[in-house]
Order: sequence, then structure tokens, then C-alpha cells
Amino acid sequence: MDGLLVKLRKAYPDKYAELKHAYEFAAAAHDGQKRSSGEDYFIHPCAVVEILADYGFDSSTLIAAFLHDVLEDTSVTPEQLAAEFGGEILELVEGVTKLDKLQFTNREEAQAENFRKFFMAVAKDLRVIIIKLADRLHNMRSLEYLPPEKQQYIARETLDIYAPLAGRLGISFFKCELEDLAMMYIYPDEYKYITECISKKRGERQQLIDGMMKQIRAKMKEMGVKGEVNGRPKHIYSVYKKMHQLHIDVDQIYDLLAVRIIVDTVKDCYTMLGEVHTEWKPIPGRFKDYIAMPKANNYQSLHTTVVADGETFEIQIRTHEMHRIAEYGIAAHWKYKEGTTGVDTDLDSKVRWLREVMDAEKDVGGAREFMDAIKINVFDDEVFVFTPKGDVYDLPVGSTPVDLAYKIHSEIGNKCVGAKVNRKMVPLSTRLQTGDIVEILTQSGKGPSLDWLKFVRTSGARARIRQYFKKEQREENVRRGKEMLEREARRRGYNLAALMQVDALGAILQRMSVTGEEDLYANVGFGGLGTNQVLTKLIDTFRKQNPEEHLEIVSDGSGHEVGRERSKSGVLINGNANFTVRMAHCCTPVPGDAIVGYVSRGRGVSVHRADCPNVKSMEPERLIDAVWDTGADSSFNATLYITAENSGNMLASITAYIAAAKMPITGANVRVDPREHLADITIGVMIKNTEDLEDLVRKIKSIQGVLDVRR
Repeated sequence: MDGLLVKLRKAYPDKYAELKHAYEFAAAAHDGQKRSSGEDYFIHPCAVVEILADYGFDSSTLIAAFLHDVLEDTSVTPEQLAAEFGGEILELVEGVTKLDKLQFTNREEAQAENFRKFFMAVAKDLRVIIIKLADRLHNMRSLEYLPPEKQQYIARETLDIYAPLAGRLGISFFKCELEDLAMMYIYPDEYKYITECISKKRGERQQLIDGMMKQIRAKMKEMGVKGEVNGRPKHIYSVYKKMHQLHIDVDQIYDLLAVRIIVDTVKDCYTMLGEVHTEWKPIPGRFKDYIAMPKANNYQSLHTTVVADGETFEIQIRTHEMHRIAEYGIAAHWKYKEGTTGVDTDLDSKVRWLREVMDAEKDVGGAREFMDAIKINVFDDEVFVFTPKGDVYDLPVGSTPVDLAYKIHSEIGNKCVGAKVNRKMVPLSTRLQTGDIVEILTQSGKGPSLDWLKFVRTSGARARIRQYFKKEQREENVRRGKEMLEREARRRGYNLAALMQVDALGAILQRMSVTGEEDLYANVGFGGLGTNQVLTKLIDTFRKQNPEEHLEIVSDGSGHEVGRERSKSGVLINGNANFTVRMAHCCTPVPGDAIVGYVSRGRGVSVHRADCPNVKSMEPERLIDAVWDTGADSSFNATLYITAENSGNMLASITAYIAAAKMPITGANVRVDPREHLADITIGVMIKNTEDLEDLVRKIKSIQGVLDVRR
């Protein structure tokens, strides 16, 4: 570890005192702690710092890397850390600490709320994720000391979450090693096979590549082009992916080694491309110009594949600056910036995909939809399309002309009435392909269609469409929402005006994230809030504030109010309280759910949730209107289905939350899958309304190791 201090003194002479202070502070905080390997724990933060120092990150990043585990694993407090190192370092360390607490499984099963927190932390300061990536890289390098099940979990999380994110940020030196290390544990047989094959074949092709590089260097010297030429082996996981994508064996992959040409200017890039194509025959369809059309992470290079002596080889051509961005990605904006105040002014444009997702975060429909937006922006490939003026736009695969219209400008999207692709009129739902020339046709006075939400691909377009309808049709939404609430309140036996007079109205509106009555009506009319969701809260509050009233307020249609007995079953059927009612076991509806009745032969009316899959197959003529008519003390049975890691205290942790919520448990069942190390837990609880149930679900989801909770 003394060698690290020597390296830091040489690389950061002006900041060495601060770095040494962080080194000594972290060493004292971690004193006595051990890693799974038996080594001193302090070796880990030093290794993370060395990874970052080797790539020239700023001193603040390195100081935070020394300290990244002290808040989580030692007695050091945030106040102490701020006093010693300042607010900037504290924010970085707290950001990494929060990421350490998030648990992911895979892209499909990742907890959406965790992803939201994850990307909010990343968006606040990108150095947080850079430290986390270095932390993960060192942990992967020492994964051999952990139990097999832990190795699998961490390797899968790395391959599904952290490696793609490193790629999306353009940090290839993190991405490639993370992928290869993860593959060693997830696909050990395939890793060994590919490694051995490459080792055997490399000697056969190296001679040809050496000759190719010698010819290129000679041609550069002859033409007066300055630069360098080197060979670049493909990393193991990229070979594995190509084998699976093309359904071929490793022997059929000929570009295992590529030639990279690095020159001074863009003009030299295209000059050398012409020389390469003159010397060797290019393969049609394998040329990609990422200089004219950079990737979203700002990657630029020319890629071409040529045939030499009967075999194919990939050649990449780029400038020195492009190579720096290709290797370091967004991290290049901190590299060699010591002593400056902040990062490059155009940094924001380099991560506009992240900015767009975070801008849309407040407009998407919830955590799950936010998760979908993240998947599109992080994990999906891109297409590049042109406008008639020659402007280039990158979009996720599957995007439509409407997505492009909103990418250009929100007003272009709102006024879009049609599109031409390659000079031909096409439906707005057409999926765009790389190279398409797309002309957006607009017309003043027109607005978007709600049907567009069915096919747009980008979160930005979806958010702008919703914003339009919320803003442009507010008056209509207010009127419609109020009518919907009044109608539903009457069906339940209440007067909406009386319900809106409850003392806690302000608190209720705040919990639903609306600013007043008009905003509430608008949200209901737009579909942002459900009538059941609103009225359940209002009615519960009204009953608590009027416990002496045994009769409910009902409008007789003429403005007069009359009384009626409350239904004993808790449900009104066609406005009548005297039906024999039972709750369907297939969906176990509870107050707050939209419900519907089904007249069963000889057994009265069974009540289902309106979204119950079984309702779709029922005879329509036997479906009947049903609304809740519950008292404050009414309880209903709800069933929760939980998927969690099979840890020893999982069931105890879950039941502890249920006990704290004072909800009686009506039944429990646990089924374990030893192969997946997972447990499927079914628990029945007595609840009063959906609000209490949703609160319980949120709490159970927060338990470490819980992967999914559903009704």
C-alpha cells in the first residue's frame, strides 16, 4: 500500500496532502476489519483508488473512493466526514453508500423503485457511479473467496446491471473486464472453451495481422499521415455473444483480432479508410461510420471489415480524441481536469439520454413505467435516422416518426399529422430503421392523439403526450372528473359536496400529490387518479369525523338528503343492500378496488375486482353493478404472493412487518425452490382498505432479499 502513496504523490503533487489524509483516515476507520479472503479490509478501498488513479480521475473522486465504505461499515458519522473532508466528499460517499444498499436481480425482475433511486443518484453526480464501478470491478476480481451462491448472485447482477451501464456511459475499460469476470462464474465451461480456442488460433492469425499493420504503417509514412497502429483482441464475452447471436462456433469467428488505426484528424480517418479499402476488399454491409453518426455515449470511430488472404478482419479508424472518449467514455470529462472548476461545459449533452429519462421521471405513470424507460435507454440498441436537412438523430430500436418528432421539439410532436420515410407516406406507427430519411409533416391547430401512447417507444414522447392532454384539456378534465366523482359518490350513497368538506381534506390532497380541488378533479378526469382511490379516502375520513351518524347521506336526486341502512356485506349491488354477497377467492377484492358483481346460480352474488382475469370469461348478462359500502371497522381478507431469497429469517422479517401493521394473519404457505435458492410465500391478511394494503406491500418490498410482492 506504500506503493500507492508513491504513485499518488507523483500523479497528484498539489493534492497529495489531502489524499494522504483520506488514506490515513480510512485506514484508521477500517482497522481490524477483514475481507472474505482473510486480508485486511483496507486493501479494498486502496485497490479501488488505484484503479481510478491509473485512469487519471480527479482527486475528489479518489478521496471519496478511499472513504466509500466508512459510513456503511465503520462508526464514522456523516457529520465527522463533512468536518474532515467537506460537503462535496460527503455527497459522493453518501451516494455510493446508497447504491450499496440497493439490491438487484436481473433486468426483468429488478425492483423498479430501486432503479429509480439508482439513476437519481447517478444523475446527481456521475462520479458516484464511476466509484461504484471501480468498487464492483475490484470485488469481481476477488470473487473467488465467496460462497458459490453469492458468486452467482453478484456475477449476474454485474452482467445485467453494471456492465451495460458502464457501456452506456462509454467506459469500455470497465465494461469489458466486468463482462469477462462475470462470465467466468456464470458460464464457466463456455469461458474456458473460448479462451482455449482463441489461444490456439491467435498464433495462426497474429502473423497475418502483423503483416497488415506493417503495410498500414508504411502507407501512413508514405502519405505523411501521423499516428499509430496496433492490434486489439476481442474480449471473451463479446465472442460468446457473437457465437449465440449468429449460432456459430468460435472457429467461424474470424475477427477475433482487430486492427486499430489512430490518427490526428478526421480528414486523416477518411484518408486511411480509402487506403484500407484499396489494399483489401471490404465486405458489403459491414462498414459503420460512427464519426458522422456518433453513438449516444459520444463514441466515434470508423468500422470496416475486410478480407485478407481468405479471412476477415475488423479495422477501426479514429482520432486520438475519439480514442480517449472510446476508452473512457463519460469518465474522460474528469480525466486530466485537476484544478478546474467542474467538468466540460458540454458534459450534459454527452449524457442526454440520462437527462431525458430523469426529466421524464416526474411524468411517467409510476415506478414500473420508469423501469421500462430505463430499459429502453440503457439496454436497447439504437437506430440513426436523418431529417431532409441532413440532421442526424439517434433513437432506441423500435422508435416511430412520432418519437423523432418529439425528439426534435415538443411542439413538432404536438403538431405532427403525418410522416414521410424515404419520400413515401407511412403510418405514424412505422418502426424506423438506421439510414431512413424522415420528414415530419405538421399542421397548426392540431394536437397529439392518445392512441399514440400505444406505439411510441421513448419515454420523452410518452411524457410530452401526457403533458399535452393534462394542460390543453384541463377544463374538460376538471368537468369530467367532478362528474365522475359525483356519480360514484351517489352510487355509494354519499353527497360529494359533503365529502369535500372533511377537515383533513388538505392532508388527503397532499397524499395524492394534488394542489387543490380543481387539480383533484382534473387528475381524475385525465385518468391519473381513480374514483375509487379518491372516494375511499374521503369516505373513510368522513366516517371517522362523524362516528355518531349511523345513516349515510344520500341524495334522492332532487337535492334533498335521506338516510338508509348500511349494507351488512360491505357491498351495494345495483344500489341495494339486501343481496347475499361473497368475495371471490380468485382476486380477493378489498375496499378501494374497482369491483363488479357476478350473479351465481343459488349462491347470490360473487364480487370480483374489475380487473380480475376471470371476469373476461364470464357471461356478460350476469355481470351486475357493485360498489363498496363499508363501515370504519369492516375488515376483508387479502392474499399476498411474495418471491424472496431463501434466507433463514425471511419469513420472520415479513411477519414482523404484518404484526407491526396490526393486521391479523389468516393463513401462510411457503414453497422453496432449492435450485434457484428462492422461496414462494403466500400470506393471507385481514385489511380495511387498499391504502393499508399498498402501504404493507411497500414495506415488505423494502426488505433485503424480497424480489417481488403481488396480490
